[in-house]
Amino acid sequence: MILKSETKAYQGFEQGPIRPPSEADSLLIRITRNCPWNRCAFCPVYKGTRFSIRPVAHVRQDIDAVARHVDSLRKLSEGADRISRAEVQAYGQKLPPDEIDAFYAAFNWFVGGMRSVFLQDANSLIIKPADLIEILRYLKARFPWISRITSYARSHTIDRISDSDLKAIRDAGLNRIHIGMESGSNAVLKLVEKGATQEIHIRAGLKVKQARMELSEYVMPGLGGKSLSDVHALETADALNRINPDFIRLRTLAVPDSVGLSELWKEGRFEKLTDRQTAEEILRFIETLDGITSFVQSDHILNLLQEVEGRLPEDRERMTAPLRAFLAMDSENQCLFQVGRRLGIFSSLQDMRDAFRMEKAKQASRQLGITPENVDATIDVLMKRFI
Repeated sequence: MILKSETKAYQGFEQGPIRPPSEADSLLIRITRNCPWNRCAFCPVYKGTRFSIRPVAHVRQDIDAVARHVDSLRKLSEGADRISRAEVQAYGQKLPPDEIDAFYAAFNWFVGGMRSVFLQDANSLIIKPADLIEILRYLKARFPWISRITSYARSHTIDRISDSDLKAIRDAGLNRIHIGMESGSNAVLKLVEKGATQEIHIRAGLKVKQARMELSEYVMPGLGGKSLSDVHALETADALNRINPDFIRLRTLAVPDSVGLSELWKEGRFEKLTDRQTAEEILRFIETLDGITSFVQSDHILNLLQEVEGRLPEDRERMTAPLRAFLAMDSENQCLFQVGRRLGIFSSLQDMRDAFRMEKAKQASRQLGITPENVDATIDVLMKRFI
């Protein structure tokens, strides 16, 4: 399949719908629209959209627009600790409508420290290496102070890029890649139509590491359902043990009504894990990680236990302790934590020691009619709202 850039006239600054939580302070530069694969049975993003590549000239215009506004913001902030809201509003009101999006992208980046850039959308490395290198060099020329440029990429795409091209992309400035491994089990990958195999994931991960880029691999606890939970945990850990990525990021499965996995669930061909079963799977997964120095992060709202994070191998016990603590609770306290966590009352298990927070969780459970018997069904509804 030959992918070409669109030839339409420039329509102004663009931003895509998503970025990793770790890129919250990054400038978002859109070089592709949507996802070229777009078949994953768990993913609601980009459904009903067409993939396209933005012309390099349009991307450069986006970068130029941000650079103009950054220069203006720097002048506004000269000699002051901060820019007032009134100054920002006054500046924005003078702009033509087609400059507003670029200005607010520049402002959010400015207040975040202007250290990193994230290239959107779902698989930016699918464009021609020469085009990507041109964009990267232009970014570095306009913003020479940035320390990190990152992008999502599919393992299948990385696997097809030559080692020399990947090294050239790294030398041009791309120094972190986020890959949605989701699972290292071929059975699970086939079930959810990921379009990759464990072998492809491993080859791609090793190529990224060999190119001296930081590598974030995303794992989706619960993706195998009840029947494939063990194989999902063990074979995903096996794949990561062979790669040793810089980061392993956990993203617990949620199943919105709009995805293919929802149909399998309704038909009884997929049994979704409860929070307790997911905690057991994550514990099994972390205990199987071996011989690597990755940093495990649980930095997403879908995760029940965000305190499960640390550096391997030295922090393994610290990471598994909250999992064991949750699993050791009686059903009443497990239920209260699930409710409190999903409603934003608790951030961690430690918050259950706060009598005020505990009372709020109990009140919420009573008002919503949540019990240990129906809590997981209720949680499934709440999690859909976070996607």
